[in-house]
Amino acid sequence: MKYLHSMVRVRDVDASLRFFCDGLGLQETRRMESAAGKFTLIYLAAPASPEAEVELTYNWDSDEDYGSARNFGHLAFEVDDIYRTCRHLQDLGYTINRPPRDGHMAFVRSPDLISIELLQRDGRLPPQEPWASMPNTGVW
Repeated sequence: MKYLHSMVRVRDVDASLRFFCDGLGLQETRRMESAAGKFTLIYLAAPASPEAEVELTYNWDSDEDYGSARNFGHLAFEVDDIYRTCRHLQDLGYTINRPPRDGHMAFVRSPDLISIELLQRDGRLPPQEPWASMPNTGVW
């Protein structure tokens, strides 16, 4: 057996690509559009693990309420520097819902409310401000 991908439904392709590509650094690996099915599939992968993809599914005419996505759980990514990654996401306008107070773990949510866990590669960094004293915001 081989793991292929996880799929999340998205409402706004541009907003989702900004978050996953510009914010997290994933790269688009392929895209498929189906005029008959009225959907677009966009596959993304982290440079260090191109075989494990995230599939963004955009249904062209859907008004379905996807809810808060809490039933999905989360996607997790290992990062080289959790503080730099969180600062970059903040600079792009995203809220760090669970700051990396411990230098090891943080949570942020995509524009479609998918929880994203960020984990520091090789353990944890020494605690540093403003993260060490930053409170949680909202849910993740």
